[in-house]
Amino acid sequence: MEPISLARGVPAPECLPLADLADCARAAILSDGETVLSYGPGGGYPLLREWIAECHGVDPARVVLTNGSLQGFQFVAELLAPNGPVLVEAPTYDRPLKILASLGAEVIPMPLDEEGTMSSGAFLYTIPTFQNPTGRTLPVDRRKRLAKLAKGGLLVLEDDPYGLVRFEGKAPPSVFELARGENVVYSSSFSKTVAPGLRVGYFVLPELLAQKVESAAASAYITPALLSQATVYGFLRRCKLASSLERVCGLLRQRRDAMISALERYLPEATWTVPEGGYFLWLELPGVRTADVRPEGVTFVPGTDFFVGPGGENALRLAFSYESPAVIEEGVRRLASAVRAAMLLSRAA
Repeated sequence: MEPISLARGVPAPECLPLADLADCARAAILSDGETVLSYGPGGGYPLLREWIAECHGVDPARVVLTNGSLQGFQFVAELLAPNGPVLVEAPTYDRPLKILASLGAEVIPMPLDEEGTMSSGAFLYTIPTFQNPTGRTLPVDRRKRLAKLAKGGLLVLEDDPYGLVRFEGKAPPSVFELARGENVVYSSSFSKTVAPGLRVGYFVLPELLAQKVESAAASAYITPALLSQATVYGFLRRCKLASSLERVCGLLRQRRDAMISALERYLPEATWTVPEGGYFLWLELPGVRTADVRPEGVTFVPGTDFFVGPGGENALRLAFSYESPAVIEEGVRRLASAVRAAMLLSRAA
């Protein structure tokens, strides 16, 4: 039986613009090889920093490129977590939780379906668009509240790797935009929109914090991956992003629809989110613990991984980004069989 991964948020191979990236990498070496194949500034490839800065209406000095956005989170957390508690959504992305735990940080969870009243701490970490793990998008009024908290003194770290992977609906303004860049760190990545193997993420930070993060980056790896960053810059400069996103969104929408159709067919008694984009949906099981569900040859991420302390015991994250629609259907069928087997055992106990 072939294994099926509904666990990792990895783009399907056909999402990757291989030929375009090969051309851009070659062009970067031929046109600027002495720069991109040597050591460079800790903040990253200057032309890409300038391009991102223009998109966000900030000075390039506020932009720091990192080897994926998660590494940038590590730098920010190392700098700020000693200053007080870190506020996170509940549930939230499990990798930042692991980083914060390794730093011994105090972490305070805030349920996604509650307003939350905390207004002080080291920083607040949020994924407001197509959230990992739930796929939910924060409504505009909640975003305005976060912007108000930022203007009131609480630093907000807005992580937005999925925002451009939108299948339908209208994109809401970012927290960064609503706060006019005041006391908001905006983080994104080209992993979900171009290719994860390039490892190009970026942060738009308040100027003083940008200097500290750039210094931390230089200390960590001496020089950034300039060739990858220059390749991304060439991809953007050639206006390839829009056509690439159109292809990626079409492919992932088919996969999301296949997963929802399969859940409706095989597991209608469960509940799930219906994201308008992104890579994931959140599944809540009826009367059974996720730990008791063992589908044959199917992997997923249990909901408990995304909480600080208790939570998510009957939930799981399903990724629809990688497997084909037909394989997704088979994976959900196996999962549903395992859920029903667990329900029978639970009733018999």
